[in-house]
Amino acid sequence: MTQLLPSAAPWVVIPTYNEAGNIANAVKRIRKAVPAAHVLVVDDSSPDGTAHIVEALAEGDAMISVVLRPAKSGLGSAYRAGFAKGMAEGATALIEMDADLSHEPEALPELLAALDGGADLAIGSRYVPGGASPGLTAGRLALSRGGNIYAKFVLGLPVMDATSGFRAYRPTLLGAIDLSSVSADGYGFQIEMVFRSTLLGARIKEVPIIFNQRVEGVSKMSTDIVREAMLLCTVWGAQRRIRQLRGKGRDFVPYHKSDGGMASAVLQALRS
Repeated sequence: MTQLLPSAAPWVVIPTYNEAGNIANAVKRIRKAVPAAHVLVVDDSSPDGTAHIVEALAEGDAMISVVLRPAKSGLGSAYRAGFAKGMAEGATALIEMDADLSHEPEALPELLAALDGGADLAIGSRYVPGGASPGLTAGRLALSRGGNIYAKFVLGLPVMDATSGFRAYRPTLLGAIDLSSVSADGYGFQIEMVFRSTLLGARIKEVPIIFNQRVEGVSKMSTDIVREAMLLCTVWGAQRRIRQLRGKGRDFVPYHKSDGGMASAVLQALRS
């Protein structure tokens, strides 16, 4: 039996909260760029009616669907829910991207081509030759670059843009990671997924992308999200080093919000 290429039946998972001004354009451009793609929108009951717009689009296109969640539950949990649904439906690749069109749908074929070429994880990178973030303020750029440099150093990551939210996974990698044990959100979720992929020996390829500034709506990014991610990197890095010193090599003890451990205490203090 011939195994399907990742590009044969990919699923694009888009978490949304108040993206009514962008979502229709985003979904239409994705479907045009990759006709074989199923677009799954995971909406956290946006009060602006984002889910209703997607439902209307889905009436005329079976390759569009929406999961409506009862409340705002976080980026990481939205991706975990979307990935799980796609894998259950036989997706040959799972792609994550933002709804605000900062990630250009026209770059999707390049991410899928990287998976077809043998990569387990293809990251749309702003910080490799050919990548860029036009219009980003100097402060935001410094925050992003600094966070990536710190994560790369502390965790030994083999990539330049570990916080990118535009990426494609092979389902086999997601299965090996065990999504149920991944609980970080925001920047932390993106970094944790790269970290776990690295520990598993995954083949990771960075594909240069242009990261645009949103036109409609309000960015969900905040300094607290970045601070949380950097604190998690510090905890994961310390765990990794301790386990190496104890002779347990590349084993990774996942962070759980409910474990009552160091990471939970730090995050609770940050949010209080």
